[in-house]
Amino acid sequence: MKKHIVVLTGAGVSAESGFATFRDTGGLWEQYDVNDVASIEGWYRNRQLVLDFYNQRRAQLKDAKPNAAHEAIAGLEKKYLVDVITQNVDNLHERAGSTRVLHLHGELTKVRPENGVYDKTASEAEVIDVGYSPVNLGDLAPGGSQLRPHIVFFGEAVPNIEKAIGLVEKADILLIVGSSLQVYPAAGLYRYAGNECPIYVIDPKPVPLSDPRVTFIQDVATVGMSRFVQLIG
Repeated sequence: MKKHIVVLTGAGVSAESGFATFRDTGGLWEQYDVNDVASIEGWYRNRQLVLDFYNQRRAQLKDAKPNAAHEAIAGLEKKYLVDVITQNVDNLHERAGSTRVLHLHGELTKVRPENGVYDKTASEAEVIDVGYSPVNLGDLAPGGSQLRPHIVFFGEAVPNIEKAIGLVEKADILLIVGSSLQVYPAAGLYRYAGNECPIYVIDPKPVPLSDPRVTFIQDVATVGMSRFVQLIG
């Protein structure tokens, strides 16, 4: 039986691909008001502004490429059973070769009807893969509803959190990469790891986590992943 590694990733794993993060200095939240472009209230207030914001992110993602951290995470599948739980809405894990990726906050390359459900398994036909194409006001789903980003906005529930908890509970090793552990409910996922489950945290900044199971690797994701691979052999 292969050991089961569960990897929780945040914006820091994609930062070295040139994909703009939200919370860091110079990040998107310094350029945009989160309430305008990433909340459900903002969506209903100004759909065009929200669509434009995510169209820009989609265009940026088209030019971004997986970095060595994404590739190292995908490479773990050669020796381990690996599940990636990501807070990121980009597709860089998949493009690097990871085969089991659970997106907590949605997927940038997909849209759905604004009156539809989030969970793809509940209504697969409602989730539409648009790739890197822009989506505009007046672009409608087959049922006649305006298409919206397939993103979990602030003010909305995180439907995949229960699936994520189930994965963490079964982990032999929990690896957290590039997450400041400030965004809930994702920030609390590590608490569901078993008592004997080692936890590795890779981030260039100190992460406020006090837990005897934790080994900190204070470095950027690409370097930290190289160190992690050496640690676990």
